[in-house]
Amino acid sequence: MDHQQVHDYLLAKPYTSVSQPFGEGVDVYKVKDKMFATLALGKMGKEDDEHPHWRVNLKCDPDEAQALRDIFSAVLPGYHMNKKLWNTVVLDGSIPTGELERMMDNSFRLVVEKMPKKQQGIILAQHQ
Repeated sequence: MDHQQVHDYLLAKPYTSVSQPFGEGVDVYKVKDKMFATLALGKMGKEDDEHPHWRVNLKCDPDEAQALRDIFSAVLPGYHMNKKLWNTVVLDGSIPTGELERMMDNSFRLVVEKMPKKQQGIILAQHQ
């Protein structure tokens, strides 16, 4: 998936909005004002300055977060996030679309599950 496909997929989730509270260039995706993803173009570490990749930060179960890092070289500890609960996924084309969609779905679900039961029911009834 490229950054536009990721943007569209995230924004298609029910009750989702996007803003740039951290400044231009970092899209923050929220469900009912609770962040579940960020999307930005940039580099981390030793990448070539001329070829930065888009990156998406996604919330994750702590055990699964580490497992995904072990499986995929494009999954890193969350950049500027709690590294136990967030992963940064480099959109370099190495992660299958279905797996990336599953990670985005899980991030959304983890945030929704922390909301009051009534809100959860309304949101999850529209989420498939």
